[in-house]
This record gives sequence, structure tokens and C-alpha cells, in this order.
Amino acid sequence: MDEQNLKFTPFVDIHRALGAKMVPFAGFLMPVEYSGITDEHLTVRQNAGVFDVSHMGEIWVRGPRALDFLQYVTSNDVAKLYDGKVQYSCLPNGRGGIVDDILVYRFGAENYLLVVNASNIEKDWQWLNQNNRAGAILENVSESVVQLAIQGPQAAKILQQLTPVDLSQIAYYTFVQGMFAGVSDVIISATGYTGAGGFEIYFDKKYAASVWNAIFEAGNPYGLKPVGLGARDTLRLEMGYCLYGNDIDDNTSPIEA
Repeated sequence: MDEQNLKFTPFVDIHRALGAKMVPFAGFLMPVEYSGITDEHLTVRQNAGVFDVSHMGEIWVRGPRALDFLQYVTSNDVAKLYDGKVQYSCLPNGRGGIVDDILVYRFGAENYLLVVNASNIEKDWQWLNQNNRAGAILENVSESVVQLAIQGPQAAKILQQLTPVDLSQIAYYTFVQGMFAGVSDVIISATGYTGAGGFEIYFDKKYAASVWNAIFEAGNPYGLKPVGLGARDTLRLEMGYCLYGNDIDDNTSPIEA
């Protein structure tokens, strides 16, 4: 495999050490499976699994015109969000199709975070800037932020050992920022792409190895396993969640989706 033109997440050496099968995906070298797709799928449904989803993109939208801008470029009603709330939405392309499907996080009235698909980071960034008539302040932090998804019925028990935040109080599609595994200001989000419950966490890439190790130290008694893109796909398919580039694209309308 020619890795010369691929990007790596900060966890790539960990994946290799664990014997993961690595494949190109959305311009990144990513783990497709470790112990096998079926085993990993069932692990998430029955216990808990950890996904490296650091290939995803993160874009801040800030300033007094942030809301006006997001109301213009996204399909959902951003005005319905409150601090700590997450919204699933999409970026329509002006022809009835979808530039990307995204998550919108509200941190404040003038402070939002967009989470975008890995394959669309550059496309989304260009689209957002081209349509920034409102004059919102945009910042692409995809290179400095990492994301792990800890999914499954045991996820909360495992993660609760690592944070003073009461995870039971984080409702579905809401989030908080707090201390996690010794790292401050970690975004702890009750979201996921599996339908199995759990959390997605966002933090600075310099803490990648220490956070990963802390999660697995806490999760080993619960049967926690690393999970690759193969099981991520079967899990989302089982739940009927769309995958950009496969189920939706620039020619698919949000209504069709």
C-alpha cells in the first residue's frame, strides 16, 4: 500500500501495534478491523468499543453574525439550539443536493462548532467561505482536534471512571465540556454513529495516546475493544444512518435522504 499521500491520525502507531488491518479512507490511513468485523460489531452492541474518528473535521463558527450565517448555509433551524445542544443538519448546495451532512454544536449565542465528514473537509471549508455573506468568523481546527467514539451499553460505566462530570445527566444529542482523563476542556458529547448509545469526545491531539490508554485501562474489565471502520459501517447500516458518498451526495436532496 502506498502511504505517501495519506494522512495519519495521532493513533496510527497504536492501531498498528494492535494488529489492525489498515486501509486508505477519505485520504487517511485508517483501521478497518482488528479482531474481525462481526466480533467488533457484537462487542459494540453487547459491551463497548472505541472508534478512532479523528479523521473527521471540526470548524468553528463565531461572532455576532454566526447564527445568521448558519441559518443561511444549513438546512435545519439553528435558532432552536441552546447552549450544550447538538443538531444534525446538512449543507444544501443550491441545486437541491447535499454538500455534506454535519453536526452543529452550540457553545454560546456567538460560538458554534461544526463537525464534518473527513472526505469533505476541504470542500465544506471552501463552501462555507464562499457563502459567508454574513461575515461570521470561521476557523478550521481539523488538524489539531482528535475525536474518539466510545459506543455501547457499557460506555458510560467505563468513561465515568475518568471524569467528575455526571455522564448520566448528559441527554442524547447534548454535550458538556469538562475534565476527562486528566485533560481539561474535553468535549463530551452524547452522540454516535452506531445506535448503541455512548459518547464522542473531542480534545487536543497532543493528549491522544494518554487519553486512549486511560480509556482502555478503565474499560478492560468491561470487555472494551478497539473497533474499525468495517464494524462502524455495519452498525450504522443496521440503524439506517446515512453515509455521505454512499447514500447521500451532491445529487441527493435532504427530502430523499
